[in-house]
Amino acid sequence: MDSGMISKIKKAKRYAEERDRICFQKFEVTFSGTNNIHNTQYQDGKWQCTCDFFKSRGLCCHTMAMEIILEGMVSSSAESSEA
Repeated sequence: MDSGMISKIKKAKRYAEERDRICFQKFEVTFSGTNNIHNTQYQDGKWQCTCDFFKSRGLCCHTMAMEIILEGMVSSSAESSEA
């Protein structure tokens, strides 16, 4: 492996450890839930989910799970509701 690639691998590992460098703007994931498959989206600081609970409450276990996984990398539901 050449030295340029070794340098890039080291840099990638450093970036992966420095999570504050990353801020998601938008993405979409699919959750295989207990009863159904749900599509969960994040865009412009707002969450969406196709589950019935989200439709009635504006948050759900799918969006909360993503907030936990991406802690510090996206705005949380609590931060969005305070704005």
